Amino acid sequence: MRIAVVLGLLAALGQEPPPLHVVLISGSKEYRSERSLISLQEQLEKTGRVKCSRAFGEDKGTSLPGLEALATADVLVVFARRISVPPQDLERLKAFCAAEKGIVGLRTASHAFQTWLEFDKEILGGDYKGHFGDLQVAVANVKDHPVLAGVAPFTSPDHKLYKNPSPAADVVVLQRGTAPGADEPVTWVREHKGRRVFYTSLGTPDDFKNESFRRLLANAVFWAARREPPPR
Repeated sequence: MRIAVVLGLLAALGQEPPPLHVVLISGSKEYRSERSLISLQEQLEKTGRVKCSRAFGEDKGTSLPGLEALATADVLVVFARRISVPPQDLERLKAFCAAEKGIVGLRTASHAFQTWLEFDKEILGGDYKGHFGDLQVAVANVKDHPVLAGVAPFTSPDHKLYKNPSPAADVVVLQRGTAPGADEPVTWVREHKGRRVFYTSLGTPDDFKNESFRRLLANAVFWAARREPPPR
């Protein structure tokens, strides 16, 4: 049964849906993804409406221990870089992405899996082509969307702005990042083959200190799962 139908039935019966099960994939050394995703886990679990599992690997590593948790997950959060996922775990990833579930990609998710280079285009809808040098990037909202509820414009300091010149035609760009000589989409959503996808090329440690960025990620997780986010 489709997820949206199940949630609708629960709402009609006046029942609260079970807590979201979110699987966090980490493996991006430069951006300290492990520390950042642990902080995201703490933020989400404080709501009482989320339980997280971890599949933490190494930057350019060869394994993602804990990925079997995808079997019962509602949302997958990816913040990794060039991991050579072994065949059995790669099948788990592809099976999850083929289901009508939620996917949230952060920064290096565009090149997360060395054994699945098409993840960027096929799943995230991106077109990663490298990055600019260190810049101070002004991040502005360019669309009204539930993911942006409570999210104010902010600045991302010391940021290597990612180049995404030609994202998929069905992505909806929510935020753009600008700096001298640079203007790029930095945050978008996508509804594709029954699944909801969120991606942002933001995600430096300084971004995770920003209240608006943290709110953006929490909204994204709940939106991807077709749930209402908790109060601010």
